[in-house]
Amino acid sequence: MPKLMRCTWMTVVLTLLLLYGCGYYFPYASEGEQRVIYMPAWSNRTNKLGLDMKIYQSLTRWFQKSASISLTREKSRADFVLSGEILVVELPSVSWDNISEVTGSKINLFVRWALKDQKSGTILWEVPRKLYTEDYKVATSIMATEDEALEKIIDDMSEDIYLGALKRIRKQSHP
Repeated sequence: MPKLMRCTWMTVVLTLLLLYGCGYYFPYASEGEQRVIYMPAWSNRTNKLGLDMKIYQSLTRWFQKSASISLTREKSRADFVLSGEILVVELPSVSWDNISEVTGSKINLFVRWALKDQKSGTILWEVPRKLYTEDYKVATSIMATEDEALEKIIDDMSEDIYLGALKRIRKQSHP
């Protein structure tokens, strides 16, 4: 067998092994049986108005990445219920410069959530208290940067919940 043909053959075999043999799946999308999640608005125990809606919208954007997961507003149509609660928003620390002006701060968000199998009533995943935190620099408007930090926290949290829910739904579908 000529050297060029042997190299081509080896390249094809290695490529096929890498593509089909590694067992890798794309974690941001769920394939397979269509599943429906009911996601009520989260309870908001904080004084941050609209925070529950921001979380709902962020979670909705993440779950729309999956072709086999859909959200419903009707609990009776759902396979799963994803509920949550916003427990606390804190601004625990502040950084000062040498002329006593605030230069940075930190925001903490404490939440809890649960994913429940609607048919069996089994809790597939429960997180009773989770802290998300973000540092931010204080600019001309404290609220603008605080809100930006909170948006980052919400997106990170939504990604965590999305990936964790997909993992548990996959596991439940394929024990």
